[in-house]
Amino acid sequence: MGLEDTITAISTPIGISGIGIIRISGKESLKIADKIFISKDKKRPSEFKTHTLHYGWIIDRPQTTNHRLQKRNKKQTTDIIDEVLLSVMRAPKSYTKEDVVEINCHGGIVSMRKILDLTLRAGARLAEPGEFTKRAFLNGRIDLTQAEAVLDIINAKTEASLKIAMNHLKGDLSSKIEGIRESLIDIVSHLEASIDFIEEGIELIDSSSLKERVVGYRRDLKKLLDTSEQGIILTEGITTVICGKANVGKSSLMNALIKKEKVIVTPKAGTTRDAIEELINLKGIPLRLIDTAGILEPKDVAEEESIARSRDYFKNADLVIFMLDNNEGITKEDIDIINQIQDKKAIVVINKIDLPSKIDLERIEEFLKNKPIVRTSVLKRINLERIEEVITKVVFGGETQSCQEPIINNLRHKEAIRDAYNHLTNTLSSINKNLSIEFIVEDIKQAVRDLERITGRMAPEEVLDRIFSRFCIGK
Repeated sequence: MGLEDTITAISTPIGISGIGIIRISGKESLKIADKIFISKDKKRPSEFKTHTLHYGWIIDRPQTTNHRLQKRNKKQTTDIIDEVLLSVMRAPKSYTKEDVVEINCHGGIVSMRKILDLTLRAGARLAEPGEFTKRAFLNGRIDLTQAEAVLDIINAKTEASLKIAMNHLKGDLSSKIEGIRESLIDIVSHLEASIDFIEEGIELIDSSSLKERVVGYRRDLKKLLDTSEQGIILTEGITTVICGKANVGKSSLMNALIKKEKVIVTPKAGTTRDAIEELINLKGIPLRLIDTAGILEPKDVAEEESIARSRDYFKNADLVIFMLDNNEGITKEDIDIINQIQDKKAIVVINKIDLPSKIDLERIEEFLKNKPIVRTSVLKRINLERIEEVITKVVFGGETQSCQEPIINNLRHKEAIRDAYNHLTNTLSSINKNLSIEFIVEDIKQAVRDLERITGRMAPEEVLDRIFSRFCIGK
């Protein structure tokens, strides 16, 4: 992949739609547009001013190199492919900071692919996934956190995740990280300068002042780290498994939470064989909700496989909703699940409270001391809102982060900030032990490098490839 190439791609989903967009970026963009576009006013795209929109047609010119024959047969051999609007954005004021042409055409599959093929024949190369955004990063228009924010906006599942991503795209997180980085570099420059004056007894920065500043920047990093658990959940969602013995009401609860009758519910145990998934927005939390097969003694190979998969699902779940039957005592199947969820985030839902109680609540509380318990009747729709409240409390500890301040929503960012935090912790240890300035400087420099990993000032090519490969072609 070279920046010298001119790249092209369809930037909208392939399918039948009102509008489709083909994007071209690179130094040959306008020349390529000249070859395939005729405007109503007969001007060529290379003559258009930047940030202008033009009405015209995409054409398929004859491919012969005999210009006399081409001119004589022009009317017979030039095909009009589509009626379009073509926009021109000249470097450096474009998404990629290169010359960019965007063709707004009709959204049909055939027409879009035909126009894409014409751009390729005219000299462009098919863009790789995320290559337009990668060029925006490499050309200095955005940093790496902003590039990742583009993908987060595309994939946003809730308003909260969209707001976090937009704040990152605006540069809020970058500004915070860069502010700390520049302050640490300032400390390093003072410390390195002071080395030359130590023998003369001149101290450019006293240890108490140095310690105070490092403590402050370390505190700033800790505040960012503290936002990461909620931020990652808001962006990526949380896998939530509904489990329990057969016929306890798992499918009914699934339907109640997703607010539609998606799962078949019958009085017969074992109706659900395959796990059923649904992504829902519960009070701003993206829940990947999974209804699993009931835990029972399998009657055949298929049922045995279903139960094995159920165990795998709740073993790997971020949150477990464990259902018990109020009208039955605690069974062997219940005890089996209780033993497996002791160390997991879990909510206990006692269902069918509209029926006579046969369950030993004190025993349940003893078995699951730290797990919240909700008593409900899904059928009678009793206490359903309480289940939603408890899910929010268990996931977020009862409080949600304000999206006004930068929030860490990315594991890569979290790891880099944690590394920087640890290096500043080492710095404080060196100061307290009165170690030489060289030790202090090295740890602060390493913290700076950690922060540069976030914004992309220091990012290996394999890291960039991994990030941008997650994008779709055309973005």
